[in-house]
Amino acid sequence: MKSETIEKPLKKVCIICAKGSIEDVYATLVLANGAVMEGIEAKLFFTFFGLDAITVKQMNKIRTGTLGNPAMRMPGGLPFPSLLGAMPGVEAGVSAMMKSQMEKLDIPPVGEFLEMITAGGGEVYACKLAMDMFKLEEEDLWEGCSGVLTVGDFYAMCGGENTQIIFT
Repeated sequence: MKSETIEKPLKKVCIICAKGSIEDVYATLVLANGAVMEGIEAKLFFTFFGLDAITVKQMNKIRTGTLGNPAMRMPGGLPFPSLLGAMPGVEAGVSAMMKSQMEKLDIPPVGEFLEMITAGGGEVYACKLAMDMFKLEEEDLWEGCSGVLTVGDFYAMCGGENTQIIFT
């Protein structure tokens, strides 16, 4: 594929995380970390079940969704039968296996990843509506969270030229 010259480089990414599975939370974290490492301003907005990633009691308990995941594969590349995901302990086992593979690749746990992102200048926000729905208080959030915003406030922060909004 031919590389094209970028006339207006990306200056800011605003990433919305609405799901609480390992694959969704880590997609958000990897994209945000990559942005700050490239000198791109990064703002993260965690809403609905994505809030688990920044809720102290849940951030180290996120799991892989085993039901209805057509990309799930067993060792050796065979498709993972969805029915197996409904069996007790399977989701926990698959999640443990995923976390083990991530450790081998030196991928940090959620809290450490968030610290890396904020140390690089990234900002982390919680959704006010989701906080109200789940009856969460600011004290329930990871200490590096920059605040609780409405979606309108978050979008207002995402304005400007050369900004990309990403929904994971």
